[in-house]
Amino acid sequence: MEISARIYAGLATPALVVDEGRLLANLKALDTLRQQSGCKALYSIKSLPFVPILALAKPYIDGFSVSSLFEAKLAAEVLAGTGSLHLTTPGIRPDEALELAGLCSHVSLNSLSQQQRFAPLMQERTSVGLRINPKLPFVEDARYNPCRPHSKLGVDLETLSQSPALEAIEGLHIHTNFSGTDYTPLLKTVAKLTQHWPGNLRKLHWLNLGGGYMYCQIRDQTAFVTQVQALQDTYGLTVYIEPGKSVLEDAVQLVATVIDLFSSDGKTIAILDTSVNHHPEVFEYQRQPEISGTDQHGEHSAIIAGSTCLAGDLFGEYRFGKPLQLGDKIIFNNAGAYSLVKANRFNGYNLPSVYMHHANGECQALKHYTYQDYRQQWLGD
Repeated sequence: MEISARIYAGLATPALVVDEGRLLANLKALDTLRQQSGCKALYSIKSLPFVPILALAKPYIDGFSVSSLFEAKLAAEVLAGTGSLHLTTPGIRPDEALELAGLCSHVSLNSLSQQQRFAPLMQERTSVGLRINPKLPFVEDARYNPCRPHSKLGVDLETLSQSPALEAIEGLHIHTNFSGTDYTPLLKTVAKLTQHWPGNLRKLHWLNLGGGYMYCQIRDQTAFVTQVQALQDTYGLTVYIEPGKSVLEDAVQLVATVIDLFSSDGKTIAILDTSVNHHPEVFEYQRQPEISGTDQHGEHSAIIAGSTCLAGDLFGEYRFGKPLQLGDKIIFNNAGAYSLVKANRFNGYNLPSVYMHHANGECQALKHYTYQDYRQQWLGD
């Protein structure tokens, strides 16, 4: 993203900066994909359910994908009666089932147990489907593999084949990958499904191919377009996808300020006014995030660390062309997905403010959290 240093200099940090131009480019790419293939695209709001972003996305998509009652209620507010609202979750509460059915146009139940208990309550209000598990693992890290052994996500194809539930549903939901950069896993998944149930697929109304692919960033979309058109032509299915990370990931940066510098065992430590708790997947994945302006051949190195008392509140060691100074801005790229939605106030450190960087150069403040927000969280009812 090309945002000038002057803009950063004026920000109250920590801050999440949404690049409106990059976000719109991703949304337009998604819109082009749905136009070329005929699929319907849903933004998965679990990536970032920030209402200004949902409103910006709305003209380029067919609706939203949600995983809980609160997400469904927020998405329904933004949709205001237009577009589709799809739910899939392992955790439907009995006391929320009817309300979810009234809010959502489509519900993919996660198990045959859910289907037995909730389908009779929901099917008059919404289109009921099932999430299936094709048992095709494509993700090496078991923590993020929907098809891991003993998975909690979806119904085994073989189990469903022997169940009368297959005759009582209108659609299927599949989500088998994570951050995929080509469509080979998707093609293999659909091939297994079509070989397994060619007759039953013709009885269904829709198929949700889920997320897990960087839809907006994959350059060659030919395989996807061909596959979607084949599903439509052969089985008469309405095909949905629900990208989240693909829409947001590269459109947001986390901006922080160096607030302390010192030496520890011969290495420079740079303390920021943010933490891994504001970019939680850094700690979850134990990965080193990309920082703008670093130089792998630079003469000066520093361990970039967060400001909490957690010993592991570290972003990693980086090299720079010149020594860091107090007040320098550190800009983490690709911070759009699962950052603010997972962020927390550990040690009482405030959540990042949110800004929108517009095409005209203006950086608009959208959200700032205060002590009252923190206090309210910890007050009793």
